[in-house]
Amino acid sequence: MDCPDLHICALLDQWIDAAGTVTLTAHTFPDGDALGSTVALCRYLRERRGKDAVVILPNPYSEDIAFIAADTPVLCYSKSPEQAEAHIARTDLVICLDCNAFNRTEGLQDILSASSARKVLIDHHLGPDRDAFGLVFSTPDISSTCEHLFWILLQMKDIAGDAGKLPEVARTALLAGMTTDTNNFANSVFPSTFEMASALLAAGTDRESVLSHLYNSYRENRIRLIGYLLGEKLRITDSGAAIMILTADEYRRFRLREGESEGIVNMPLAIRRVRISIFLKEYAEDGNFHISVRSKRGISAADYAREFFHGGGHELASGGRLYYPRDIAVPEEAEAYVLSSLEKFLA
Repeated sequence: MDCPDLHICALLDQWIDAAGTVTLTAHTFPDGDALGSTVALCRYLRERRGKDAVVILPNPYSEDIAFIAADTPVLCYSKSPEQAEAHIARTDLVICLDCNAFNRTEGLQDILSASSARKVLIDHHLGPDRDAFGLVFSTPDISSTCEHLFWILLQMKDIAGDAGKLPEVARTALLAGMTTDTNNFANSVFPSTFEMASALLAAGTDRESVLSHLYNSYRENRIRLIGYLLGEKLRITDSGAAIMILTADEYRRFRLREGESEGIVNMPLAIRRVRISIFLKEYAEDGNFHISVRSKRGISAADYAREFFHGGGHELASGGRLYYPRDIAVPEEAEAYVLSSLEKFLA
C-alpha cells in the first residue's frame, strides 16, 4: 500500500527538513493508538532526522500501555503545563495524531491553535478540521492512526519503503497501537493492516512482547472488576443491547487506575443476541460519564454516539460523553437515559 497522497508526503518530508523543534500531540485520555503514533513519530524524528521532538499529551496515559513510550520524551500538560508551553512556544512544527481537531486536546487546544508553527494532521477519524492544518492526512478506511503513519513513514526519503530502517521503539509503538485499535485484529482490519504487521515482523519487531505487555500484564483489580461488571452490572435488553455502568464509587472501591476498564465494552459482543454494547464510566469530578460504544455489523456505533452522547468515531467503535446536569439531572438517571436513547435508535 502507498501513502494516500505522495505529493503531501513529499511536502511533509520538506516541512520536517525545515523544522528544528517539533511537537507531537494527540487526543485527551490517550489510548494505545494515540500513544503509539505519537511515540513512533517522535522516535523517528529524533533518531533518523535529528529533531528536537517531544510528545505533549493533554493528560497521562494508562499504566498498561506505558511500555510503548520506552524512554521517549513525553510531557503531560495537566502535570507539567509550564514545561509543555515552553516547548510549544519554540516549536516550528506541530503534528496532531489520532484526533481530528485541536478541540479534542482539551487544555492544549488554545495553545496549539495560537501557535505560529506549521501544523499537520494525521488521523483516521471522520470530520477532520482541515482549516486548522496546513497539511492533512485523513483516511477513515484504515485500521488505526498507527497504520496510517506507518505508510506515510515508508514514503520518507530516508526510509524509502524499508520498514527495517525505522527505529526499533518506533516499530514496536506502531505495532502496539494498531493492535489495540483493532482489538488484536478483531475489528477494523483491512488487507493493508496485515501488510503492515507482516512488514514490521519481518523487520524484527517482537510481537510476542507486545501481546504480553498488552494482554498479560494486568493488575488483579481489573480481573475482579470484570467479574463484578459481567456478573452484577450487565443488563441485556430485549432489543439486543448490552449496558454496563461503572459509578465513581465503584471505581474507587476497586482501586482502579486509569485505563484498567479499557476493552471491557467489547466483551458482551461475544453473546450471540447482543448487537450493541454500551459501557459508561463516571467521572464525578468533571460531572460526566465517559461512554464507549461497540456494535456488530449493521448497527452504527458512530451514529449512536453522535446522536445521543456528543461523540462519534468509527462505524463499529465509538465514544462520547453524557453530562449532568446538562443531559441528565443526576448520575442515577444515566441508565434510564441510555434505555430511552436505545429505544429511539434501534426502533
